Amino acid sequence: MSDRPRIVVTVKPDGTVNAETVDIRGERCLDYIALLEDLVDGRVEDSAYTSDYTRETQSEWQQQVNRDVDPA
Repeated sequence: MSDRPRIVVTVKPDGTVNAETVDIRGERCLDYIALLEDLVDGRVEDSAYTSDYTRETQSEWQQQVNRDVDPA
């Protein structure tokens, strides 16, 4: 899998729309809620965080490690 941010939208036969952000880490995923509501002319009825919400990027991890290491 690539780390390209994307949104997977599924429209069910009953008209219900499900959307999931993929490779959009942290709170940035929340920025897409209003966009999706406008796109489908609807509102969010239920939501949950994916594992990407808490997953750090490689650079974020490196910054944390560099911050925790006491320079000699």
